[in-house]
Amino acid sequence: MPPTLLVIDDEETIRRSLRHFFSRKGYRFLEAETGAQGLTLVQDQAPDLVLLDLKLPDTDGITLLGKIREASPDTAVIMVTARGSIESAVAAIKAGATDYLSKPVDLDEVDLLLTKTLEVIRLQRENTYLRTRARGRSESVIPGACPAIIALNGLVERLSQSPLTTVLIQGDSGTGKELVARAIHIRSPRSDKPFLDINCAGLSEQLLESELFGHEKGAFTDAKLMKRGLLEVADGGSVFLDEVGDLPVSVQPKLLRVLESRTFRRVGGTRDITVDVRIITATNKDLLKEVEKGNFREDLYYRLKVLPIQVPPLRERGDDIILLTDLFVQEFNDLLKRRVRGFSPEAQGLLMAYAWPGNVRELKNVVERAIILCAHDVVAPAYLPAEIQGVPSAPIPLPDTPPPVVADPVRAEPDVDTPLEDLEKWHIDRVLKRYEGNRSHAARVLGISRSTLQDKIKRYRLQ
Repeated sequence: MPPTLLVIDDEETIRRSLRHFFSRKGYRFLEAETGAQGLTLVQDQAPDLVLLDLKLPDTDGITLLGKIREASPDTAVIMVTARGSIESAVAAIKAGATDYLSKPVDLDEVDLLLTKTLEVIRLQRENTYLRTRARGRSESVIPGACPAIIALNGLVERLSQSPLTTVLIQGDSGTGKELVARAIHIRSPRSDKPFLDINCAGLSEQLLESELFGHEKGAFTDAKLMKRGLLEVADGGSVFLDEVGDLPVSVQPKLLRVLESRTFRRVGGTRDITVDVRIITATNKDLLKEVEKGNFREDLYYRLKVLPIQVPPLRERGDDIILLTDLFVQEFNDLLKRRVRGFSPEAQGLLMAYAWPGNVRELKNVVERAIILCAHDVVAPAYLPAEIQGVPSAPIPLPDTPPPVVADPVRAEPDVDTPLEDLEKWHIDRVLKRYEGNRSHAARVLGISRSTLQDKIKRYRLQ
């Protein structure tokens, strides 16, 4: 792709000279004579390079520079200042300009500077790509050793090498469908481009359409500025549509058009926009039944399921339950500054016997809860939820400790469905009261530092 150069300058003679010179050099040339026009072009086209005049009729270059950096962080901005204005050049560099030029501009000097800047951009992108690929190879494997997961990883590897193929990921809630989608992206040639995701069930029809396709200024009441949608921002990368079975019927033909022609229009727009994105979708619904009910377009269904992937539920993954448990223990040890070695054999047996209706997401929540509550280096069955222990109710145990304790005031045990944050607050409060407010000892019992305990006391407003 030829580099895109945007010149923002109110002097027609300068723009004409630069346009003639750099168009012959193979650049895709854009121009604007005001800051407002220039910012719109940046938002719409995301140029590689901007030559920005310090003085414009409607704004100053330094102010506009900040808006350009916000709208398109990867765009390199070179400020054009009056000759000898060192203060302006320094201010521009501090504000985020890549470099500066003095007027009157010398075309050969501009050419040399742009060539050097493009080489720096190329090296930065290459380094980012290589780091992403190196990191991605380890992160893109779905954890597990059961036959179904081994087969799934093999399929992900093959799909990754076909970067245009549409993928439909199916499976129960909490099985890790988003993880599969990210793995496909990370392993593909698109890995150095954006991976953007959206939950089709979490937004209203109008907001979802605006998020996907963007909108023009004035397209609806609150559209005060033009906005690029996810499909446009992710150009060259991947877009993950989670819960695609909940996509509104009015939006479905527009998505079908993207899949078939790679074009769409912003809400309120009249111009076709062409993008190169891979569409990855996921659902826990039976889309064929949704088609029969009239809730989902049949042509879109068959267009999405070019290559369907079925993610197995956790209850069918055997020893992967223990493998994932160990991974989550490591994760929460790092996050919560704990040193729990793992789950006891008895606790592991209970985990293996449980049906896991919430799948991997539920297992992760159970491990987090256990790491928060466990005062020892091994998680015993008592720290598991009642439904996993197979008992009507399971009071949360406190560790056996030598210091004298006071009788606990009568307080209701937390419900099974209590959020983890409220559970942590309840547990810290109980430990503090049991040891008469001795914060140093309470911190040791809880397995956290005294400063961390102080922060939590302040956060939860405990006495």
